[in-house]
Parts: sequence; C-alpha cells; structure tokens
Amino acid sequence: MTTRDPRAPLLARLAALLADETRAACLLALLDGRAWTAGELARHAGVAASTLSEHLGRLVAGGLLAEERQGRHRYVRLADARVAQLVEDLAAQLAPADAVRPRTLRESGAGSAMARGRTCYDHLAGRLGIAVTDALTARGLLVQDTGFALTEAGLGWFAGVGIALDRAGRRPLARACLDWTERRPHLAGVAGAALCRHALDTGWCERIGSERAVRVTATGERALGELLGIDGAALR
Repeated sequence: MTTRDPRAPLLARLAALLADETRAACLLALLDGRAWTAGELARHAGVAASTLSEHLGRLVAGGLLAEERQGRHRYVRLADARVAQLVEDLAAQLAPADAVRPRTLRESGAGSAMARGRTCYDHLAGRLGIAVTDALTARGLLVQDTGFALTEAGLGWFAGVGIALDRAGRRPLARACLDWTERRPHLAGVAGAALCRHALDTGWCERIGSERAVRVTATGERALGELLGIDGAALR
C-alpha cells in the first residue's frame, strides 16, 4: 500500500486558487510589481468591488498576495518573487494559438508594446529582456549552460556600471525566466531585478501606458549600445 504524498492537498488547494478567471486576471495585472487598490483591480477585472473583495481575500489567505491598508484604501501586491515566477511560468505554458486576438486597434498597440519591452514583476522581459540577456551571454558575462549564472566578468560588469547586487537573501543571483512572448528565457533573479531598477532609475527605460510596457529612451539606446553592444534598432 502506498502512502499519498502529504503535499497533494496543498497543491490541489493552490491550483484551485488559480483556477478562476477573475483571480487569474488580478495576478497577471500585479506582475507589474506595483501595489494596486481593490477598486483598481475590480475595474481591471471587470467585476463588482464586492465580488473582487472576496477573491482578494482568498488570494491573501492562500499566501499569493500581501495586503496593507492606508486609511480607507486597501492595497494588494504579489506576496513575493516566487509568486511572480509561478504566475509568469504558468502564463508561458499557453500556446501562441491560445492568445486572444486583439479586438481594437488600441488593444493591438498595447500588445505590441508589451511584446517589445515590459517588466516581468521586477525584471525586463519581451524583446528588450531577450536582447539584454543575449548580449550579456555573448560577452561572457552570463552563462546559460546549466541554468543561469553570472561569471566573474559579469559580477565585475555590474559593479563597473554601478549596479549593486544584494547577495544576502535567499533569492538566486541569476535565474532564467521563460518569456511568454519570445518563448526563450530572459534574466531574472537579483541581477535581473537590479538591472531593471537601474534602467528605470537612470532613464534608460520608461514606463508607457497603464500596463507593464516599457520603452527604451534615446539615453538607454546609447548606454546599452556602449555597455553591451546592442543595436538600437533592435530595441524599437
């Protein structure tokens, strides 16, 4: 007689949390790394505030979301980077044919912008993220042989650019994250988050619209060209 794995009911409970379109919409929206109010998420998901509140309660209780209150407002965000990785990895399993065709020109433009460059929780994704990852690899700063790892030259590159890497926590320094539009891995982990934060803080990239899309500025094109040899045309 075999003993059932004690993790089975926990996995089933987690799967049940994700198996709802409204909750899935909330988790995908929160991949932008920011905190949203319940009202903002309700409008995004297209449901009543009362309905959304019940869903958020389940996600918080299940450990997928963290919440904080400021006055009358309730803010929620993804609990941590592991949750973001779970959501992004699941989204990456969707076949291209499963994607819903844009209904309007605006939706088409937003989708193109997201594919060109976006944030994936706290790191760069889309063609921008792939271009940066490929450039780091080509220059021997990142290896992808058995998972992602920064080389000694890579650590020196980050230090030389002025990008501090916090190596005190449990989060991996470099991690591969499967890009759901490019179907290839881009750089995540501590290094990916630090590079994204630096790109936004220095004005290499800027957010556009209300989604996760980002675009590379003229300053960013020059910097990425000088530091990584990336052709500016590949970033547009």
